Parts: sequence; structure tokens; C-alpha cells
Amino acid sequence: MAEGPRKVNWFAIWVSAGVVVALVLVAVLVVSLNNQGSTPQPGQTPSASNIDADTGAVLVGDGENRLDTYIDFMCPVCNQFEQVYGEEIQGLVDDGTITLGIHPISILDRQSRGTEYSTRAANAMYCVAVADAEASVPFMNAMFANQPSEGTSGLTDEQILEIAATVGVTGIDACVNDGIYADYVTAMTEETPVQPGAAGVGTPTIAVNGEVIANSTLPEPGQLATLFE
Repeated sequence: MAEGPRKVNWFAIWVSAGVVVALVLVAVLVVSLNNQGSTPQPGQTPSASNIDADTGAVLVGDGENRLDTYIDFMCPVCNQFEQVYGEEIQGLVDDGTITLGIHPISILDRQSRGTEYSTRAANAMYCVAVADAEASVPFMNAMFANQPSEGTSGLTDEQILEIAATVGVTGIDACVNDGIYADYVTAMTEETPVQPGAAGVGTPTIAVNGEVIANSTLPEPGQLATLFE
């Protein structure tokens, strides 16, 4: 006996098509989320084990005592501070005396002819710290070694990237060029403590175990450890 025309199960087809569409949408969503995770977006907060996102400190070492320094890469006195105390601070980190918290801030953007060099340099510090924790201090030192004068346009983003490359950090072009952490730098700058007796925020600002001290009370070079006795 001949079979009649086979009925098409449109319901099953619609369900199957719906499943395929759903799977495609899930795949697109997963790819999108993965891309977002690998490509930082402007306005982002730096996220890494060596960064205290609440305070903006780039952490170096794991000593019991804490030394925090608030620096602006355009600030000549910050450069002088690093020249005088930098090696000694690193020694205290290396021997386990202190944990160093470096706060890159931007109070001198007005000194770079509209290029916002202080913000761009601080942003780059976070880009480097996220990419390679061990390169944080070498990058800071290299930036101060190439410090532009106040009242100039400062270093270009390309020059900053070249400095990062000299300390072994590459692949952060988008982070630097797009100012990924620029808004974060601005927010952290507003949280900078004021030195005792000062009328406003200045750099460098130094805090010892959470207490901000006046720069005039810093000990002679070679005696920095006395701050923690």
C-alpha cells in the first residue's frame, strides 16, 4: 500500500533552529567576553596582585613595615628624592624591612603644555606594573633618568613605550596610547594625603606605616632605616 505524503514536523524544525541560534549567540557572547577580558578599556582600574586598587599603590616587596611614596613624573624634586634615597629604599625592600608602595599621581599636568604628561606617565606606570611587576621600579627609574623639564610638552607616548621596552616590557601600546588608567590616575590623585604643615598636595609625599611625614623630617641618606625603628 502506497504511503501518503510525509508530514513535516515544523515544530521540531523550529526547536532545532532555535537551539542553533542560541548556541551561536552563546558563542558570540563568550568570544566577546574573552576579548573584553584581554583588551583593557578606558576608565578601567588596574588589576594585579602587585597593585592595591583601593589606594593606587604599586606594591614592591613584602616587608612588615610600609613606606609609601607619592610621585609625579614631571616633578624634579621627586627625581632628586629617588636619586638620594632610591638605592637605600631598594635595599630595605630587598632585606625584607619594608613593603614599598609607589603612588604615581598627576598634579603637574599644567606644566606640560596641554599634553597632560603627568597623567600619561602615571598611566604608563600602571600599564607596566600590570604587565610585569618586576619591571615597576626599573621603569620608574628609567622615566626619571629621562625626565623632561617642567614647562615642556614632556615625553610622547611613543617615547614612553620605548622606555618601557628598555626594561623588558612590550605589548602595552594600546594601554599607553589609549590612556586606559588615566581616569583612575585622576581619581587617585584626588586622594593624595597632604604633608603636615603644607597648604595642599605636593610631591614627593612620604608616608611611614600609614603616617604622612614632612619631607623636612627625612633622615640623612644612609639613615632611612631609622624611620622604622
